[in-house]
Amino acid sequence: MSYEELGLKVGLEIHRQLDTKHKLFCSCGTTPPPEGRAKIRVMRRLRETQSELGEVDQAARFESLRMRRIIYEYDPSSACLVELDEEPPHPINLEAVRIALTAALMVGGRPVDEIHVMRKIVIDGSNTSGFQRTCIVSLGGELVVDGLRVPIQTITLEEDAARIVRAEADEVVYDLSRLGIPLIEVSTGPVLNSPTLAAKAAEAIGRVLRATRGVKRGLGTVRQDLNISIRGSGLMEVKGVQELELIPKVIDYEVRRLKHLASLVEELKRRGVQPEAVESQPILDLTSVFEGCESRLIKRKISEGGLVLGLRLPGFAGLLRGEGDVRLGRELAEYAKAWGGVEGIFHSDELPGYGIGRSEVDEARRVLGCGEGDGFVVVAGREARARDALEAVRMRAAQACALIPDETRAALPDGTTIYMRPRPGSARMYPETDIPPFRVSRELLEEIERSLPPPLERVAEELVKRYRLSNQLAWELIDSEMVEEFEAIVGLGVAPSVVASTLTEGLKQLRREGHRVENITPQHIRDYFKLVSRGETAKESALQVLAEIAKDPALAAEEAVDRLGLRAPPIEEVKAYIDELVSHVPPNERKSATGKLMGELMRKYRGRVDGALLNKLLMERVKAN
Repeated sequence: MSYEELGLKVGLEIHRQLDTKHKLFCSCGTTPPPEGRAKIRVMRRLRETQSELGEVDQAARFESLRMRRIIYEYDPSSACLVELDEEPPHPINLEAVRIALTAALMVGGRPVDEIHVMRKIVIDGSNTSGFQRTCIVSLGGELVVDGLRVPIQTITLEEDAARIVRAEADEVVYDLSRLGIPLIEVSTGPVLNSPTLAAKAAEAIGRVLRATRGVKRGLGTVRQDLNISIRGSGLMEVKGVQELELIPKVIDYEVRRLKHLASLVEELKRRGVQPEAVESQPILDLTSVFEGCESRLIKRKISEGGLVLGLRLPGFAGLLRGEGDVRLGRELAEYAKAWGGVEGIFHSDELPGYGIGRSEVDEARRVLGCGEGDGFVVVAGREARARDALEAVRMRAAQACALIPDETRAALPDGTTIYMRPRPGSARMYPETDIPPFRVSRELLEEIERSLPPPLERVAEELVKRYRLSNQLAWELIDSEMVEEFEAIVGLGVAPSVVASTLTEGLKQLRREGHRVENITPQHIRDYFKLVSRGETAKESALQVLAEIAKDPALAAEEAVDRLGLRAPPIEEVKAYIDELVSHVPPNERKSATGKLMGELMRKYRGRVDGALLNKLLMERVKAN
């Protein structure tokens, strides 16, 4: 695909949790509570409200129509009455403001004179109040990526959302420990015109945020949203791209999807299908048509008291299928699931099939009044849900005749995306009346300017110079956010190259092998290297010990070493064994036999005694004898 010819435009919204002592609008800590503790549960329902202009945001209306019970679980050590929306928010966290202003100044942004907190309507349950508090900290600035000037539109501070625990059609459960953690958001202009460039820009923003040394790290602390469009399409806001490596895959998928949808718009126009022709189609009851079919899904839904409803799509014959994971039938199914909460749809381009025979298809076409060029969609379920699903299908099919609508979509782990809800509009924002504006004084900015951290390029240069690391290893430490751990461990007297390779390539290898590296804390790693520095185990045991900790994070490093039998024996025992080995070799052959003797020593002490120490002791014994 030629992205330039397609008019690809990508903008980024990079979110990162800040590593502050307290949450953004209360005094609760930002460290998750211990697992397994009993939690308090409360139940809420949220609904949409009108803006000051009397408008209702369509994304809020979408969530309200789902009418789900919302259950909140919380530990009082990590959430308070502010998170429960039972107490007004406290003044904005100054520590978070300073970190955001630091990032703004590092990209040449223009901090605002006053920070005004706004309420952004969010009624999916991820915030107990029905809105998220957000505020602009800086405007403007730029980053240069591969010679392209990428404008920074805004840098904002907002409260992170509650963590979803479980979601079902009628109920969703959230944990409140994450709600209110300060979140910085860096938004770029839509100037990125290739998947690779977008990934590089996201990496550059990530490096700026890491350079502030004020951001959290680890699973769930970074979220990347992409705003994607091609010429003639609506704007796709793809949320939750977790991994940097996933950005090009998501963009490539979206471009293929949008290109296919654009071709369908043209084909439907060529066929003369008007949106009104789809919008006027009635939803009909086809239960009697399908009650004798062999589809397990349909049988189950009918037995549960559901119906089978159908919708004619005039002029859509042959257009519901597609190539691979890009097809209109999938688009319609996503709308049906999101708006109606059904399990899926059947469409005419895939039938007969799935237990539905030719006779049922022919009868459904007759009842729906389908001509040769028409398609149809069938949904099974409770009447209200099935009808809501088909109304959403009808709406999306009508849009397909004229345009590609704006959407909010979710990124999936394989790089594809799925429809979530309509994109929100301007009616979702209004001022926060409980928090006074925060004045950004000249004195505060000057203080921050004087203490700006060095750019990461300078940090890399210093690592190379001071610790004799390769440039690649220095950047791997930076990108894995392990510089502080590295310097702390090296201070114990462990070789810098050993520490750096363990923290970067070593942990990557464990992850590739399927170990839960997120269970290994910085304290685990420090404690392990303390054992190495004291000679209580060998540096060669690193991956074995850390893998054991990944399986059982309650283990201390010392316990893992003992469990694996990797504790170093007394040095006198090692010397005695070396003396015994050497004594069995004639004196005139000992020098040439050192390789063989070293092999014997490594077989006995590998992972328990440092190889360099074994070699040193062996050489001493060979020379002495």
